[in-house]
Amino acid sequence: QVQLVESGGELVQPGGSLRLSCAASGRTFSNNTMGWFRQAPGKEREFVAAISWSGRSTYYVDSVKGRFTISRDNAKNTVYLQMNSLKPEDTAVYYCNAVYQEYGSTWYALFDSWGQGTQVTVSS
Repeated sequence: QVQLVESGGELVQPGGSLRLSCAASGRTFSNNTMGWFRQAPGKEREFVAAISWSGRSTYYVDSVKGRFTISRDNAKNTVYLQMNSLKPEDTAVYYCNAVYQEYGSTWYALFDSWGQGTQVTVSS
């Protein structure tokens, strides 16, 4: 059974920081590349970042490069997203999932099931 529980989102001012966490079930987490997605109001869900099982490889959408850092703790089945220098356009519900890449660039969620997400609102 796929279980994903995201947490850590809240209201923050522009320029602020947040750290999101995603606790995953063993089946969901083990040996998988994990990723974060986000969905802003009225928009489709988009890929944000991914990290390989070993943690040695990370990938980011251009809009968050240099501001967001993805990491994981395999002993805790948890993946994190450290978000710095937040902007209003980062406002969205953030989700995690196991991920895979096709055509060399496009990232997809491995599982159809999603957690409840965590709301990040960047506003003054």
